[in-house]
Amino acid sequence: MIDQLLGRASLKDRIDELEDEAERLRERYEAESERKAAAVTAKQEAEERQNRLEDRIAQLEGELERVDGTGDDGGVEFRRKERLRGARLEEVLDRLTSVRTGPEGACTVFLDPQREEETRSDGERDRVLSETLGERASLVRTGDPCLVCVDDAGLVSVRLKPPVRPERDLEATWSDRFELDREWFLPTGTYALALVRADLFAVGVYEDGERVDYKGFESDVKGSHSKGGFSQARFERIRDDQIDDHLERCHRALAEFDIEPLYLVGQRGVLETLAEEGEFEPRASAAVDATGDPKPALEDAHRSFWTTELGVL
Repeated sequence: MIDQLLGRASLKDRIDELEDEAERLRERYEAESERKAAAVTAKQEAEERQNRLEDRIAQLEGELERVDGTGDDGGVEFRRKERLRGARLEEVLDRLTSVRTGPEGACTVFLDPQREEETRSDGERDRVLSETLGERASLVRTGDPCLVCVDDAGLVSVRLKPPVRPERDLEATWSDRFELDREWFLPTGTYALALVRADLFAVGVYEDGERVDYKGFESDVKGSHSKGGFSQARFERIRDDQIDDHLERCHRALAEFDIEPLYLVGQRGVLETLAEEGEFEPRASAAVDATGDPKPALEDAHRSFWTTELGVL
């Protein structure tokens, strides 16, 4: 009664209405925020999965049974493919290096599309490959660096994808044997191999494939944007800063070892960033799908890196 007399009843009703409206707007805002955060999280998870799949594809592409475009080449395929490492790889290399022919009966060709584009010196290689392999030459022109060994009698005809590219330029070399250096395929001497991911680092010093020193760590890097909390833009800035800090730790760790040659493996984009910003030149790098704790992940990466794909033409 007093509220009605003083005119406060209508004000209280208006306040209740405004509070109800504010609550509805708050609920609507929270629902929209949750939907946006869920969409951002789903996008990030999809991107991370895409990166993992790309790394896996890069590692396993040599196991494909058919090369791209076989339908255009009359169904030309490798007679056999195999991924070689360890004792099996040594055995195959021993067989290849033991082959003896006449003075110019064994041809070794190293194909490196990037190097050939820079030097424009692929004409002789193409001619030799076309003359010796015929239609099977398409199997080695896949855009990936590889070694081709073929003899004039057609008894040996293989393509090899070694983990380390030859430093010297290999033209189409005809000799009485195949020109193969074991250091392109097998861990020899003293070297360092580092595994780098966005939140993980591990480096080992090896002597003839046996690890004699090690350092590894993980960094606290945000994985995906969760619901609520700060904005997506702020989240990405924080995550980028965390990755930058992690890569700086990686640089310092690599500087502590300062071993050459250095091999870098891990996430493709992270490797590129590390190599661009670092004051070192890796002898070779490769994308590998190695995760988990630093030490076992490093061993997995080391095993994956020192693997050669053999294709019988």
